Amino acid sequence: MTVHALYRDDFYLSTAEAVVTAIHEDGGIELDQTCFYATSGGQPGDTGFLERGDGSRIMLGQTKHGPIKDIIIHVPLENQPLPIVGEKLVLHIDWARRYKLMRMHTACHLLSVVCPYPITGAAVGEDESRVDFDMGETIDKDEVTAKMMALVKENHPVFVRWITDGELIANPGIVKSKNVRPPMGLGRVSLVCIGEDSAIDSQPCGGTHVSETQEVGAIHIAKIEKKGKENRRFRIRFGVPTNEN
Repeated sequence: MTVHALYRDDFYLSTAEAVVTAIHEDGGIELDQTCFYATSGGQPGDTGFLERGDGSRIMLGQTKHGPIKDIIIHVPLENQPLPIVGEKLVLHIDWARRYKLMRMHTACHLLSVVCPYPITGAAVGEDESRVDFDMGETIDKDEVTAKMMALVKENHPVFVRWITDGELIANPGIVKSKNVRPPMGLGRVSLVCIGEDSAIDSQPCGGTHVSETQEVGAIHIAKIEKKGKENRRFRIRFGVPTNEN
């Protein structure tokens, strides 16, 4: 059954009510709507818990997509009780973890602004993220850090604009990734925009992000690794650079 993915319209929604629509043989739980982000596009799915009517909790280890994007499966940790179809639950995501991922994902977008090269891979993490670029020349990581932090401190707005699948197909130049397929198939595509009137950046992305760049906080490029003749891996971490980086 398709689900109403509430996070697509509100990245800051940390709790919601839902009804169980299906239970899989492996214990996976489907709901009529959810604020839990499902693993996609390099961003991990949300964790947290489902609260039952009696106040007991079903702890979740991951959230993932089913065979299609319109199916989202909430996977409990081992030895957790299971609800029944039709049961009403209150959803609670691990907000501290989600917010770090939102900040990190936004930081990855800022890096793609500072380094305008085709993206060959990316992975968003709670404490470190990586973005791989198709580039052969060397670049100074401290200079990249300074440019990213300038964008953070300028506090540009970050927002989503929706376009149709057809509009994206007609404008392939807005896709920065070489290997990752944009979030299509739902009839509409979310563009993550940075700056007034998207002056800083605009690119297709189905992940979650903060609403203004200053929320990203202090970030830096810890390492730039050579991964082939024309591939460079940038590692982003929170905080200021240290001698250990």
